[in-house]
Amino acid sequence: MEAVAYLKYLRVSPIKVKPVLDLIRGKDVETALGILKNTKKGVCRDLIKLINSAVANAENNHGMDTSNLYISECFVCPGPTLKRWMPRAKGRADRILKRTSHITVKVKERE
Repeated sequence: MEAVAYLKYLRVSPIKVKPVLDLIRGKDVETALGILKNTKKGVCRDLIKLINSAVANAENNHGMDTSNLYISECFVCPGPTLKRWMPRAKGRADRILKRTSHITVKVKERE
């Protein structure tokens, strides 16, 4: 059985989130939290909250033992892009794309 936690509409580009998720995929929850606490990326704070939420879901909704949990699956999908513009020379405008991310983390119990 798996417990899932979602983080939607995070105002960080998926390109910046993916390398951090690659660090923790398949690791035990305690190891993954230790890795995130010592990684200097801005998205790590949000991922720590998300993993803690997945662990709480596993414990409360599915009755799993939290000491045997590992991150079975984690991925990021692009969310909606906010389109803005910035004035440029000679009356022109450049488009600015403010990207968002949807992050999913699934935890499982080791047998």
